[in-house]
Amino acid sequence: MPRKSERRQSPKKATAFAHRRVTIMDTTLRDGEQTYNVAFAASEKLQVARLLLEKANVDFIEVASARVSRGELESVRLITDWAKTQGDKKLLQRIEILGFVDDKRSVNWMIEAGATTLNMLTKGSLNHLTRQLKKTPAEHFADIARTIEYAQQHGRTVNVYLEDWSNGYLHSRDYMFAYLDFIVTQPVSRIMLPDTLGVLYPSQVYAAIQEIVERYPERHFDFHPHNDYGLGTVNVLEAIRAGAHGVHTTVNCLGERTGNASLAEVIAGIHDHLQIKTAVNEKSLFILSRTIETFSGKRLAANAPIVGEDVFTQTAGIHADGDKKGGLYESRLLPSRFGRDRRYALGKLAGKASLDQNLKELGITLGDDERAQVLSRIIELGDQKKQVTIDDLPFIIGEVLKKTEEKIVAIAQVTVTSGLHLKPMCSLTVDYRGKSSQVSGQGEGGYDAFMVALTSWAHQNKIKLPKLVDYEVRIPPGGQTSALVECKIFWDTSALPAKKSIAKQRDLSLPASALFGELGNPGAHRNLITRGVDPDQVIAAIRATERMLNILLRA
Repeated sequence: MPRKSERRQSPKKATAFAHRRVTIMDTTLRDGEQTYNVAFAASEKLQVARLLLEKANVDFIEVASARVSRGELESVRLITDWAKTQGDKKLLQRIEILGFVDDKRSVNWMIEAGATTLNMLTKGSLNHLTRQLKKTPAEHFADIARTIEYAQQHGRTVNVYLEDWSNGYLHSRDYMFAYLDFIVTQPVSRIMLPDTLGVLYPSQVYAAIQEIVERYPERHFDFHPHNDYGLGTVNVLEAIRAGAHGVHTTVNCLGERTGNASLAEVIAGIHDHLQIKTAVNEKSLFILSRTIETFSGKRLAANAPIVGEDVFTQTAGIHADGDKKGGLYESRLLPSRFGRDRRYALGKLAGKASLDQNLKELGITLGDDERAQVLSRIIELGDQKKQVTIDDLPFIIGEVLKKTEEKIVAIAQVTVTSGLHLKPMCSLTVDYRGKSSQVSGQGEGGYDAFMVALTSWAHQNKIKLPKLVDYEVRIPPGGQTSALVECKIFWDTSALPAKKSIAKQRDLSLPASALFGELGNPGAHRNLITRGVDPDQVIAAIRATERMLNILLRA
């Protein structure tokens, strides 16, 4: 017989879910910054805070730890100063600081930073209390009460974390409940229950939260997960199912060790599986994820749920065929919910339906025989592990049908000179519309010098170049110094006249484009990705750039 904590929810409880609203506190800027080798600049913290509060509309953000550094103080002050100018008095109350049981010091730090809400880190397990603080429960409770009283005297709101609460619940229940009996008598707003080491199994989360919520029905409890066993998201859903009033997340699952629960995964899970409302705007999650990826320097897996580059790409031809015949391979996770589009990959598993979907987007019509030849070539390239994109398709069609068009633009000759204490220079010859032009330029690196020269040529020919927003270089694993280098460049074409083949938003959004200007709507951006391959890294980048020029001008 299943335990009470594992029984299915009753229809009455399921109906009650529909009227619940769960609060979301995102701690990317605090707990997320504990990711190895991640540190956000003050300006980056402000931009992320704005995205989280204005675009994503999370309920609260935790932006820093008190007393860490002078730079951290300036970061918080930058965020609180911005909040004070927005004309929304509640905005400042949504910005929270992690502080400590240190009498007056954390509170004084917050006052200097202009923050109003303290998330005080206290000990939720007897093991942490006795071995780290070397205090008795009575001494710890007295210290907590004194810090809360000082914060109250200075008009600060206090929430409390029970650090290592999960181990406290498992191994020192008497202490953990004695702590809760004490803290519910204090003027605190939210009581936060962290699975600090990510040790809990979903059924344990459910049982623990249910027991605590039923014992203290008048208090607000948050669950703070960690993802050490890959259970962060499901543990959040179980905590909510058991009665938790709020949960904590980070963007892209950032955090110490394996990180916290992903904001995007948690929101989709709450909305779809629990059918509970949150205030979060789903369409903001993708651009938010790409922005954090850029600022943190931590690349997101292409198959990361909701926000990964490839998650709305159908690879198998049978899936494309099913979608074409009635959306047979679609689920509630529609890409349009998140401001994205579905793609149909072109590779060795592609079928006629995959090719048809891409041809339709390009506005190209082929006969049956022509389509079969093109598909055969795509599969052949896929067997060679070559990537084929929708922008490659016109070139493949031309090659297969023996109608290969000459390049509109060709980099006929290029010379790059660089050296120690020598500013790189580039001279190149560009063939365009039957005319050869020679241009040159200097830059901070070989490719930068090339782009300076190319920009000069483009200006002469009244051609507007797109903005480069990301740049990746790789060689095969175990590659030698002579290995081929693949350069992949991401271009923002939103400022260019709309062209059919690039008009729709691609799945890989611009990493930081939403931060320029007015934190623009990600749907307004258009993207183009081009690749170049050569043993020389600079030449590989030049080949990718030449490809970009031909795609745009041919469009």
